Amino acid sequence: MKSGKSYILTGLYNDRPYNGLNDLTIDEKGRIYFTDPRYLGWEPMNQPVQAVYRLDPDGKVTRLITDAGKPNGVQVSPDQKTLYVLAHDNGSNEVFLGEGIKFQKGLMACLAYDLSPEGTVSNRRMLIDYLPNDGGDGMTVDVDGNLYIAVRSEAAPGVHIYTPQGKELAYISTGKELPTNVAFGYGDDGNLLYLTSGKSLYSIRLAKKGYRLPPVKATQ
Repeated sequence: MKSGKSYILTGLYNDRPYNGLNDLTIDEKGRIYFTDPRYLGWEPMNQPVQAVYRLDPDGKVTRLITDAGKPNGVQVSPDQKTLYVLAHDNGSNEVFLGEGIKFQKGLMACLAYDLSPEGTVSNRRMLIDYLPNDGGDGMTVDVDGNLYIAVRSEAAPGVHIYTPQGKELAYISTGKELPTNVAFGYGDDGNLLYLTSGKSLYSIRLAKKGYRLPPVKATQ
């Protein structure tokens, strides 16, 4: 941060560019899980599938999930045993096709996978099926593992809060704005939820604190 320099951690997979990197989450071992859909752009689809990848601290990249449709938001649970993925397949690689043009939506769901200590996944299951409406974009979790999902459904746009099993606990409406992402603050603002929606940024004080990675131990 002091130097102001930035570094590319990964720009290619199998010597080919990614489709359109979208979101990420980090586990307590420093592994980064990231999604690679394509929502906008005229560039070629360089990867054969829209997938979820894992980047290890040594720089190795593994294509981890290929059965999540068009993956968007991704989140590791606080107990490190579950990886959540938001499938948001809007049926097109271009958002604005013109008025009256319809296309078929694909998977709109919150998926859960068992996450092993080695960073592999298994036991894919659907926690929430949003069809025929649009589903979630970004998400985060609180200290108890409850999911906070920015849902872009025009029927009920806003932050939907669920248990780790997918039972809805609460709903925070964003009116006519379609939300995009959510994140908790740090320290004294650990229970402050930030929300991007439309052209706006909101902050909402909650009773629960968000989950945060434990502090990194200093090394000699």
